[in-house]
Amino acid sequence: MSENEDLLRIGTRAFRSRLIVGTGKYASFEQTREAIDRSGAEVVTVAVRRVNITNPNEPNLLDHLDLKRITILPNTAGCFTAEDAIRTARLAREAGVGNLLKLEVIGDPKTLFPDNEATLEAARILVKEGFEVWPYTLDDPIACRKLADIGCPTVMPLAAPIGSGLGIRNPANLRIIRETIQLPVIVDAGVGTASDAALALELGMDAVLMNTAIAGAANPLLMADAMRLGVQAGRKAFLAGRMPRKLYATASSPLDGLIA
Repeated sequence: MSENEDLLRIGTRAFRSRLIVGTGKYASFEQTREAIDRSGAEVVTVAVRRVNITNPNEPNLLDHLDLKRITILPNTAGCFTAEDAIRTARLAREAGVGNLLKLEVIGDPKTLFPDNEATLEAARILVKEGFEVWPYTLDDPIACRKLADIGCPTVMPLAAPIGSGLGIRNPANLRIIRETIQLPVIVDAGVGTASDAALALELGMDAVLMNTAIAGAANPLLMADAMRLGVQAGRKAFLAGRMPRKLYATASSPLDGLIA
């Protein structure tokens, strides 16, 4: 399979890159753009409540991004109820951003874990209103199945708490989610470095979303390069199929025909 054939397909959309990035915590709009460019990401998520995308009289992040290449994924970060998330989604659509939406409904201000019940409630309403809802959720196979049944085109289970950099804490649950639903699975939150991104793809996840792992690095631009390569390596390793694990050694070279 060529790289042109191995596309990330979510709903009616298709992308070459399997790395999705955020826009927060960078030193400047210029650094944000360069990090996105070096990551190769084609989908960029923007917090409707934290970044100006609605007021034309204020500095606008979107003015600094290559919107011919990038798909903007508005998100409802900072919302703690289904009602707030629904209102924020509608505001983004009225501002002309479109129907694509990353749905976040946070249930706890300390851990920033998502509220699965409120997420399901908001997703039901927003899908009926024509939004393409990409829901951020706990790594709960049941919740992911319910979100798929609602009509979400993908699910986005966390790897670890937002911004923690802990990497994938529960690979078993992610593999169960992958086997349970037939939609693309995007690992969202908790990735810390390129090996975490590679592992997510090696586990069979379809993509990975991150922000702090790049923006919070000592050298964000170099880390953007690393994340791009990590995602590519993980996907290729998954497609290649790793060798079986064995308890004992197996000689790398055949033993037959050796001269005594």
